[in-house]
Amino acid sequence: MQKRVLALGLDPAFVDLSETPGLTSALVAAFIDQQLDRLRAAGYEVMSCLVDLGPTAEAVTAAALRASRFDCVLIGAGLRGGPQLLLFETLLNLVHEQAPNAKICFNTTPADSTEAVRRWV
Repeated sequence: MQKRVLALGLDPAFVDLSETPGLTSALVAAFIDQQLDRLRAAGYEVMSCLVDLGPTAEAVTAAALRASRFDCVLIGAGLRGGPQLLLFETLLNLVHEQAPNAKICFNTTPADSTEAVRRWV
């Protein structure tokens, strides 16, 4: 049976790209999708859950957690940055509450998501 992974991250539409000329949210989204496909190719069943900066993030995450049982929740680096600390805490506690048996892992960029998941499942 495939291990199920919830990939929880900040929707690229809400990422501040002002200091990275030429980088667009569409390019970031495409890169994230490629990396999730890499996880799928490694044998994991992956559900993506991209959230905004707060207004609906908790509800969207809760709905995703209710949708299935997950073996692992991968929390993206964009949610863990300083400005998102309170959102990160909120979502981490929600994951802990609603998926107590899931391992939690963190990537440093979308490029090392597979390695992050492999550390735990």
